[in-house]
Amino acid sequence: MELSELITLDRVRVPIKATEKQDVITELIDVLAETGGLVNRDAALDAVLKRESERTTGIGYGLAIPHGKSDGCKKLVMAAGKPARPVDFQSLDNRPVTFVVLLISPPDQTGPHIQALAKISRLMNIEEFRDAVDKAANAEQLHDAISTYETHNSE
Repeated sequence: MELSELITLDRVRVPIKATEKQDVITELIDVLAETGGLVNRDAALDAVLKRESERTTGIGYGLAIPHGKSDGCKKLVMAAGKPARPVDFQSLDNRPVTFVVLLISPPDQTGPHIQALAKISRLMNIEEFRDAVDKAANAEQLHDAISTYETHNSE
């Protein structure tokens, strides 16, 4: 599974216009809905917001990975983006979020869901990747950063 194939260019938003956590999540859900990734937008949104209310998905390094399991999709789908201004996700390190990766999978597809979460987390441990994300000024540059560092990380 390649993140850059799941997070296609049309599912990358730079900048995300929303300024609040719930609105950021909704904006990325809408990206998935607009690009054909969801069969039920509202069910997918509800699942992600429910998960977020249980425990923050702001994991540190300026990254949040809001996620959920829902019948609102038929397979694992992902979107990513950078908010125009840092957003408070109540992150574990108390830092605001500057990079958001949203993922949703059907309830019966736990394996791909966990693999995707792990891959994103591994990428964020690479300082050069974090720098490339910070410097990405548009969707193409952000997608290129994911593709480039994902490839280097799997070698």
